[in-house]
Amino acid sequence: MFFRMLKGALLHGRGRRLMIVLTVALGASVATSMLSVMFDVGDKVNQELKAYGANIVVRPKGAAVVQDLYHFKDAQEQTSYLAEDELVKLKTIFWTYNIIDFTPLLTTDAELSVGGADAGEVPIIGTWFNHTVEPPAQEPIVTGLANLRGWWALDGQWPADEDASGAVVGKTLAESQGVSVGDTLTVGVPGRSEDLTVRAIVSGGGEEEEQIFTQLGVAQALLDKPGAVGQIEVSALTTPDNELAQKAAKNPASLSISERETWYCTAYVSSIAYQIEEAVTDAVARPVRQVSESEGTILEKTQLLMVLVTILAMAGSALAIANLVTANVMERAREIGLLKAVGGRDQSVAGLILTEILIVGALGGLLGYAAGIGLAQIIGHMVFGSSINVVPAVAGIVAPLVLLVVLLGSIPAIRFLLRLRPAEVLHGR
Repeated sequence: MFFRMLKGALLHGRGRRLMIVLTVALGASVATSMLSVMFDVGDKVNQELKAYGANIVVRPKGAAVVQDLYHFKDAQEQTSYLAEDELVKLKTIFWTYNIIDFTPLLTTDAELSVGGADAGEVPIIGTWFNHTVEPPAQEPIVTGLANLRGWWALDGQWPADEDASGAVVGKTLAESQGVSVGDTLTVGVPGRSEDLTVRAIVSGGGEEEEQIFTQLGVAQALLDKPGAVGQIEVSALTTPDNELAQKAAKNPASLSISERETWYCTAYVSSIAYQIEEAVTDAVARPVRQVSESEGTILEKTQLLMVLVTILAMAGSALAIANLVTANVMERAREIGLLKAVGGRDQSVAGLILTEILIVGALGGLLGYAAGIGLAQIIGHMVFGSSINVVPAVAGIVAPLVLLVVLLGSIPAIRFLLRLRPAEVLHGR
């Protein structure tokens, strides 16, 4: 009898039930899309922020100590260096796939000559522009300054890896010396000089506008230090810091065995920096705190926004369902009054109404989940230019949310039903 009545109730009043289905589906689709983006937004936000520079700087141990103590910036005072042939070790640590870009930097000062005229001393930065690295047991990767300085405005092209004399000149320096793309410059120190061809003029709003960027080998030749690297800038995908990461950053030796294992196997910026120090000889890897902390703050605020949108969407659905279900029960007041009059208990009648609503809500939840996955992909392609990976946990969260919303939306209708008196309803009062 219960199932016959349930079937009859579901087949009648289809318009109002369709509205309930659509209301639940709308809330479920928003929740599904927001939660899907929230779970996948970490790497995508990090990828977007990687365009704004490195978040780890690796320096020789001796130079790092002296620079920290005396805060000097003069390249000529640096006496210890990293080895260029050890840069590939950055791609051999546990978090190898989180390190998406890196480049060496070697700074020296040299006399600049433009068209035979002496232009004074300028900073020369030796680096990789677009350098191919072949890590062991991995596919070759292309990395360098072109990736790490993606926000720089460039008039011209980055020098190719095989372009040994190619250079990039800062905009301010180029304007002061009348240098254009294609011009030839000469930079030198006592006893040696190098001819450079300007491939691009760079503008970034910082000190780079007064510098000259060359292939790493040029700076090594000017310093007479083959294979030397002054520092390495590393761009890595990281997890926002928590109390464990902050504790480890102060002193990794203070961690317990279980804490160390958790920290070491989580992509905190401090754990990646620690593993870089393990891989590269006599290196000190320091997070660029302004960058890494900004990444964590932006990620947390983005995720909070997703949660708030989800809560508001589900709350709106609950209010709409409450109105629709209550109106539906009021329309069926005579039917419900008759059920009570012939002996139907409040619990049985309420169970019938709740079962109807849950079935309708489940249908709306399924439709909303499918629509939410599609909406998440649209958001992913519009905002991040890539698809969103929907994790199974999303379904596990959306299902209870839909159930909760449907039950909360049914409360006013159930209260109306319980207060309904058969005699009054059947007599038209």
